Amino acid sequence: MPPARSSRGGGRPTVFERQAPPAGLVDEALDGVRDACFWLEDVGDVVTYPVLTAARTADLLVVGGGYTGLWTAVKAKVRNPAARVVLLEAQTVGWAASGRNGGFCDASLTHGEDNGRARWPDEYDTLERLGQDNLESLAKAVDALGIDCELERTGSLDVAVEPYQVEQLLEGGGDVLDAAAVRAEVDSPTYLAGVWHRDSTAMLHPAKLVKELARVATGLGVEIFENSSAESLETSGRSGPVLVRTPRGSVRADRIALATNVFPSLLARTRLLTVPVYDYALMTEPLSQEQRDAIGWHNRQGVSDMANQFHYYRITPEGRILFGGYDAVYHYGRAVRSAYEDRPATYRTLASHFLTTFPQLEGIRFTHRWAGAIDTSTQFCAFHGLAKQGRVAYTAGFTGLGVAATHFAADVMLDRLSGERTPRTEVAMVRKKPLPFPPEPAAAVGINLTRWSLDRADHREGHRNIWLRALDAAGLGFDS
Repeated sequence: MPPARSSRGGGRPTVFERQAPPAGLVDEALDGVRDACFWLEDVGDVVTYPVLTAARTADLLVVGGGYTGLWTAVKAKVRNPAARVVLLEAQTVGWAASGRNGGFCDASLTHGEDNGRARWPDEYDTLERLGQDNLESLAKAVDALGIDCELERTGSLDVAVEPYQVEQLLEGGGDVLDAAAVRAEVDSPTYLAGVWHRDSTAMLHPAKLVKELARVATGLGVEIFENSSAESLETSGRSGPVLVRTPRGSVRADRIALATNVFPSLLARTRLLTVPVYDYALMTEPLSQEQRDAIGWHNRQGVSDMANQFHYYRITPEGRILFGGYDAVYHYGRAVRSAYEDRPATYRTLASHFLTTFPQLEGIRFTHRWAGAIDTSTQFCAFHGLAKQGRVAYTAGFTGLGVAATHFAADVMLDRLSGERTPRTEVAMVRKKPLPFPPEPAAAVGINLTRWSLDRADHREGHRNIWLRALDAAGLGFDS
């Protein structure tokens, strides 16, 4: 076993450093791994949509073909079957975060209770209820629309892997499991305690959800155009249609819903409200029956540990394990580039941490490795807004917990575009905007200093340094 190492800031090595496997086992596990997203390869026959090559008119134009845009288009047609709805996607539907995430469909709209209570203490109970109602509504829609996305109401486990994290679990309450009980659910020698959130999380196949939403949308009459990037948004006067141009066509619409998330917004006012942070994941080969017996996991919960730099993982119906997280990487200039997905050191770290978590799976191989950019906001959950005298709605900033929250955001945008006041539109989380990130070079300096500080906190029993405490005081408390 290699010697344990600590962070650059010093402190106690983490369990993943104290119990790191030999380098040879990591090499063996990664031998033959491919640079490809498992989910996007696992959807079956690929459906393609045409390029926009002419001028179109619409009642509603949706810009963006991920979950947010597709749910918005589907819901618009369900609300008004006669509405003319057009959706533009710059590449192919679901190719970015919506097809690459871990498939954790969590009820939280606030990126967890701690973040929600810190930012909206007076409304948190309402936000929690709205989030749970939204998850129930999403599950009902999946059933009613015949969406085959492998939705499972498994719940999720938060696990403590360091002693100080056990104390945090006990302070949070809930269905707390001691070491024996949590290991009876998922057997890892790293687990010291856990909390099972039984009703607030579902697991699903992220790329199948995209494919099915697109199928349902076209079946309802939505026109989807791929490889048709929206290049500009133009208005004339304070009323009347809005014009969006693409390289080979245009759409003139009464209302616009912007669902571009991590990618540059057509509205200058929102361009500093998000930064792209890259997240990385591995997928194993299917486990043998002996391997599955060795880890248990019969209830198939999603799992995440409680570090600042946390891991998330889940088991698929066919018995593969997705293991992701830990590194959250920002690149100077807010750029989103495929080259950033090639990060061998991060994949080696994930493989090492996987084998520490499940040493009984020694000899397993990873088949896929991939990455994706998360649209991160300073409030660590989605923000919402209106522009152009109420003709343009937008939402972004889901910060990695958007599978269910995009369903909520679609309703928010449609409510606001129609001028409706609903319980969704009245909460402060929807009405107020987060603070912007600074321009470069301050953004890169601040984000990377924060990353370093979070790593240091993980090596110092969670104690936050003066930089993190200053961010907390300013309402910018950063989580990974």
